[in-house]
Amino acid sequence: MRQTILDLEESRIREVANVGLGRGDVLAFWFGESDESTPEVVRQAAIASIERGETFYAHNLGLPELREAVADYMSRLHGPVDKERIAITSGGVNALMLAVQALVDAGDEVVAVTPVWPNLTAQPLILGARLRCVALQSRSDGAWALDMDALLAAITPATRLLVLNAPNNPTGWALTRDEQQKILAHCRTTGTWILADEVYSKSFLMTGWRLGWMVLPPGMAHDVGKLIEFNTSCISVFTQRAGLAALQHVDEITPRVVAHLRRCRDTLVPLLQALPGVEVAPACGGMYAFFRLAGQGDSLAVAKRLVTEVGLGLAPGNAFGSEAQGWLRWCFASRDPQRLVEGVRRLESWLKL
Repeated sequence: MRQTILDLEESRIREVANVGLGRGDVLAFWFGESDESTPEVVRQAAIASIERGETFYAHNLGLPELREAVADYMSRLHGPVDKERIAITSGGVNALMLAVQALVDAGDEVVAVTPVWPNLTAQPLILGARLRCVALQSRSDGAWALDMDALLAAITPATRLLVLNAPNNPTGWALTRDEQQKILAHCRTTGTWILADEVYSKSFLMTGWRLGWMVLPPGMAHDVGKLIEFNTSCISVFTQRAGLAALQHVDEITPRVVAHLRRCRDTLVPLLQALPGVEVAPACGGMYAFFRLAGQGDSLAVAKRLVTEVGLGLAPGNAFGSEAQGWLRWCFASRDPQRLVEGVRRLESWLKL
């Protein structure tokens, strides 16, 4: 076994979840997904595909009709995107790993904006890269902000790749258009690739399907297709049919999901803000409330205590980087917002212990 693999840290989120899994009395908000099932129209598309016998290999890059649908969707959001720039992958995390495999050699320098979902910093390390982290800055109101000067100073001609997650997991920070343009212009002068992870809308309620996509620079799809062959070969056709149905019904699914998530956020955050010693700000994007408890230290220990003592399952901040020590992440994507209310009640009772 490579020493790099042996040295990888296990997921602290999973470590907390393992304390409470199987306990029916635990309110679990630790994982980054909604507890609402995939819409019926999407599930039925997969069932129909299986009943048609679509159980064979597909193209490495995905079904042409799904690539076309993704291209149309991305074009509506960002301007023209050709389907030849789209690769369908086995989930977003697979897309990210493929991108890193395509761009990074052992010894290359990678810069990442942190705190961040730990897979994004682990992937370059797995490939033997040298990782530099630029920390977001927490403000007194609980919001997080980017120190643009520090980031640009960290990105030099020696920087092969910038890893940027916005909306950010766990902080809820989001890039402004002006910040995007400054980063893009600077990376063009240094010759640095940008890997932009924008997954945290999770707006189709399909996390367990393991379906994602990459938007590639022109001319890269063929070589990425080779990488997909050597990683997973292809995505199951019935899963892709489900994804196609989701995109065909995006104007029905996504606005409802976003409205519900906003309702959940606006239920949870004011309740947290009303608790003494809690520092939190509404997220600009994503599905998380990221908050700090006054007088509490090791967030992993705090998260474990919350599970065992009051049945509240949250993710520890230090799972996302040392700069988030003392913080906790609460995924507010709950089918029933009353679960959030009960969760705050349990947190309040714990704070009074």
